[in-house]
Amino acid sequence: MEACTALEFQWPYLLKLVGDQADIEKLAVEAGALRRRRGIRSASDLLRVALAYGLCDLSLRQTAAWAEANDIASLSDVALLKRLRTGDAWLGQVLGRMLADQVGRRRLDESRWRLRLVDATCVSKPGSTGTDWRIHLGWELGSAGIDSIELTDDKGGESLERFSIAPGELAIADRGYAHRAGMWSVMLSGGDFIVRLNWQNVPLRDRDGSPFDLLAALRGMPEAQAAEFPVEVAEGPKSPAFDARLAAIRKTEAAAEKSRQRILKEASKKGKSVDPRTLEAAAYVFVLTSLLPEHATATEVLELYRLRWQVELAFKRMKGVLFLDELPAKEPHLARTFLYAKLIGALLLDRYTETYLGFSPWGFPLGAAVPVETAPGVPGRHEAGRRPGATS
Repeated sequence: MEACTALEFQWPYLLKLVGDQADIEKLAVEAGALRRRRGIRSASDLLRVALAYGLCDLSLRQTAAWAEANDIASLSDVALLKRLRTGDAWLGQVLGRMLADQVGRRRLDESRWRLRLVDATCVSKPGSTGTDWRIHLGWELGSAGIDSIELTDDKGGESLERFSIAPGELAIADRGYAHRAGMWSVMLSGGDFIVRLNWQNVPLRDRDGSPFDLLAALRGMPEAQAAEFPVEVAEGPKSPAFDARLAAIRKTEAAAEKSRQRILKEASKKGKSVDPRTLEAAAYVFVLTSLLPEHATATEVLELYRLRWQVELAFKRMKGVLFLDELPAKEPHLARTFLYAKLIGALLLDRYTETYLGFSPWGFPLGAAVPVETAPGVPGRHEAGRRPGATS
């Protein structure tokens, strides 16, 4: 879907994918995004202009000219700037409604769990080399779609506490989410987790209460075979001690060397030395899980963790197709508007693709075939078309 072309020629269809127009209008009025209608006649027009600004790689002046040329709105770039600045909270609400509707429409995965992949990506404002905004994303594997988005500033850290994990759901996350409070919040909600660890960031104990020597345990593992260790996660400031399992496997020597070289290169850039234990741990992949042994073997746990790459691909697609990491705005409200427009575009892309893949020329999904009765003396198709020599 080419963004500007779709916004020009397919807007009525896209608007239906966003949600009910009356609801969008009501939200805009309540959020203060549409106090005056001079220049912009409706909330749907304001949404269309905001999406053009966020998705079409246009400056404010170009966006205003595009809106004028397409008879959507008539206002200067300064007036447009004011409208977009006051529209960030409303766009966040529209995004929230779309997510709620999307989650409600999707059937739960028919396997043992509903798999929730979580991750975050950083966005920098113009001229910045650090993190100014962070987008926290939840990805539901069964339907291959986004089901949770939160936008924070650079102080909004990665945590499983940001996600609502329900009973029967399995959260899968990388090392940035290896915090005791977040993992405990998942267990408290009735869900489960699989989280990759660093060798030093989560204090572990043996079930008898003695310290768990992670590296010693990894050294004793067999080659090319997954192993597991029952452990206890020590109590933290916001969580009690709780039981878990450590599933691990040794990397090939080539993969281990590649990891070690990456660690040394990153440390060299920062002018830091590397702890020898970090280099030793680079030879293994190890994850912590709340799943019971009867629910998943160590091998199955590690295979499930591999699925986390799907959310990495989702971010790469949003950056590659929607240029999510190219933020032109420095002012916080305008930056939020820009990012929310990008994320609404990501959901529209999800829904557009889902609708395309679900298309059928007769307009409805097929169920089980229904046998057809034929009139007496009139052969049914199965009789008339019987293979030569077939018997009843």
